Order: sequence, then structure tokens, then C-alpha cells
Amino acid sequence: MARSEWSFKSAVELSAALTAKKVSAVELTQDAIDRIERHDGKVNAICVRDFDRARSAAREADVALARGERKPLLGIPVTVKESFNIAGLPTTWGWTPQKDFKPTEDALSISRVKNAGGVILGKTNVPVGLGDWQSYNDIYGTTNNPYDLGRTPGGSSGGSSAALAAGYGPLSLGSDIGGSLRVPAFHCGVYAHKPTYNLCPTRGHTPPPFPAVPMERDMAVIGPMARSAADLALLLDVMAGPDPVDLGIGYKLALPDARHDKLKDFRLLVIDSHPLLPANADIRGAIETLAGRLTGAGADVARESPLFPDFREASRLYMRMLMSFLGAFFPPDILAGARAGAAQLSPDDKSLAAERLRGMTSSHQAWVFDEGARAGLRAQWRQLFRTFDAVICPIMPTPAYPHDHSPEQEKRRINIDGKDHVYPDQLAWPGIATLTGLPATAVPLGLSKDGLPVGVQIIGPFLEDRTPLRLAELIEREFGGFTPPPLFND
Repeated sequence: MARSEWSFKSAVELSAALTAKKVSAVELTQDAIDRIERHDGKVNAICVRDFDRARSAAREADVALARGERKPLLGIPVTVKESFNIAGLPTTWGWTPQKDFKPTEDALSISRVKNAGGVILGKTNVPVGLGDWQSYNDIYGTTNNPYDLGRTPGGSSGGSSAALAAGYGPLSLGSDIGGSLRVPAFHCGVYAHKPTYNLCPTRGHTPPPFPAVPMERDMAVIGPMARSAADLALLLDVMAGPDPVDLGIGYKLALPDARHDKLKDFRLLVIDSHPLLPANADIRGAIETLAGRLTGAGADVARESPLFPDFREASRLYMRMLMSFLGAFFPPDILAGARAGAAQLSPDDKSLAAERLRGMTSSHQAWVFDEGARAGLRAQWRQLFRTFDAVICPIMPTPAYPHDHSPEQEKRRINIDGKDHVYPDQLAWPGIATLTGLPATAVPLGLSKDGLPVGVQIIGPFLEDRTPLRLAELIEREFGGFTPPPLFND
């Protein structure tokens, strides 16, 4: 069956087509549903289908369009990570004991998407507890990468990235604390934006069965995913802004414009190496090509700077603070094992694995001192962004790897140019932006020699999300972006 002309269009393009009456919202919704029914037996991206309500919302959108209404997402098909509450649909986070939990209210971000006219098709698959760069659980099974079904689509927003790559609508919602927006976008060749910390309120992106109340979870954010850079800004503008029952009482959002509108005006720092975790030849080659193209377009590109914070210490600090947060939710037996392991560590052991153990078992006093170190790191980044507009660097060290569901992640290995590295050490690359709450946009750069997506992240200044987003748009326009996977380009 030939694919529809709409299957891989951007949300911006679809919105224009809807306004011009070249297509209806019902037709777009049915096109996406048809693709899901045709292909998702192989991909398994959509774990919860909500097609009846989607068709009803599409009919309402067509009525509104006929009246001349205009909303940012009116009539646009959207998918949503399983971890967001949608009234009447299960929210499990992959935990089997929660398989029957169904919230009665939408998450705030879901309400905003619906109010903007978005047509929600269903929910996308996740790993258990959102705790992996693969997306599998005992409730919904395993999600596969549309470019190679034997490989991970990334995680924890892996169902969302796979859905976008396979043509199941142009937009999706995801979340990120360990790269969970950017990593799956990287592995599936699509776009994602990790917003500045606390830019998008997370009420209703809540582990079941806890109540959906306003809460700031250290370093954790929600954000947009798309097949086009311009679509990221479109969805971010819908999701962003303080929670009206909390910070919105006294604050309003007023993000600054992008620093520049032309590539030639950008001052960029391009990094392709990490002293603790290298990037492989595919990633370094893609970055080298991009750096050359940016230079050719007139951008001011530096490959190193003394202003860049100490990669080693920043990565160690991130491991401790991340695991201090995540470890609070670990079962007692896991924490007991971590304490025993941490007690055996030498003070001279500065490996990332050692820092993760220390973080899992750290005292509040230790966290307070780490928070002070993070404040100093933020100051370093502010200084750097006086000289540079953005930093471009890897998201992960390799393209998508084969599924590996062995239970102990610390015993898994990732092969980088022939040498094995500890699987969770990959946190070092996404952690660059996460630790200090900086905005970071995932941008695809094409395919590796093996046909797997490669890409980079663009890190911008605090609350200047429009700068990396704009740079992503310019890169897409000048050098190309999303490449449909051959298996699903029909």
C-alpha cells in the first residue's frame, strides 16, 4: 500500500494544509491510525490506543476549522509517552502492579495540548520506571527501532521516538532526566528538546498511584519530540509556562528571542570527546562534517575552550546527584546492597560507577554540598555563554545497539570502537545539560555507514531555549534533517 502524502509531513505543514482545506483533521487522524494498524505489530511503539476519542476530537477540529478557528495544534495528530496521565487510560510507568491504574484527570501538559486542538492518538511505550535507554516492560513488551528491529529505539521515551520515525503523527510528548528525550530522538533520527529545568510544569507526569500535584523533581523535565525542528518550538510553546495553581499565581513566561537568525552570526563551541567516555567513529565523523558545514556557512566555530567546565568533575557530580534522587525510590534490598558496596569503595576510586554508588547512599548533608558545587558549575556555564551562543556535542557514544535486557545495568557493556565500557557510563553525555538544567535540542545528522541514525545535541543558555531551537531549524534547513526508515517509508 502506498503511503499517504501526509505521513511524514511536519506539524507546521499539516497545519497549513488544514487551513487551506487540502486535507481534513479526520483524514490526517485516520491516516495515522492506518499506519499504526499496518506497521505497529513490528515496531510496538503505541502501547495504549485511543482511536475512538481521537476520531471524535478530529471531527470536532474540522468543525472548528470550518468556523475559522485557529489554534496551534488544531487537528494535528499527537502521541504521548505512557508516563503522562490521560483521564481514562492506564498510566503504569511499566510497573506490573500498576497495570490497572487509570487517572481521572489529564496531566496539565495534556490539557494544554487538547486546548491547543491536538488530537491524541494514544500512549507510547516505556521501560520500567522510565529507567533505561531501551523501552520494554512485562505489560506492553518491547519497542523496536524502525531502522533496525533488532535494536533499541532508545528510552525512556523510546515509544515516542519510534512512533515519530514510523510516521504515526508529527508530534509526541516525552520526558528527560538521564537523556530520555534526547537519547531516543538520537537513536531514531528525530528531533527532541529538553527544556530549561522547570520551564514546562510536570503536574500529572506522576508515578502511579501518587496524586498529581505540582512538584519539582530534581533535574527531571518534560518536553516535545518531533520530526522537524520547527515543530519542537510549536509544541514547546503549548507545554511551557508556570502551573496556574502554583507558580503561575505570581509568574508569567517571557522567553527571550533566539540570539541570532542566521548561521553566520552564531558563535559555537563544538565538542566531540570526553575524557571518561569517548564517542565512536560514526559520531565523531558526523560532528566533524557538521563543524565543517557550519564553518562554511560563516559560523564562528571553536573546537575547544578553557571556559568549558571540567568534564570529569561535572560527570561525577551528575552521577552522584542523579542517583541520590533516583535511589530514594529503590527497594530496601537494592539500597542495602548499595550501602555495602559503597562502604568498600576506596576514597581514590573516582570511576563513574563508584560515584553512582556514593549517590545512591549519600546523606542529605552530602547532597547539600553537591548542590553548592552545582551552583558553581552553573556560574561557569553562564561565563561560557558570554563568549559562545551554544555548545554542540554528542548525545550518546554510539548509534542504536542490539536489545540487551539483562537485569543488572551495571553489568551490561557498550562497545565503543572495539572497547567495552560500562553501560550506565553513557549518562555522561546527556548529563552535560541535565545537571545544570540547561536547554538542549537533539538534532539528527543522517545515517551511519550501517544505516543507523546519528546526531548531536545543541546546548543553550539557561532559559534561552529559543537559541538552540533556532539553530536546530537552521541546520535542518541548510543541511537536511529526518530521513524516513526504509522499512516504514510506505
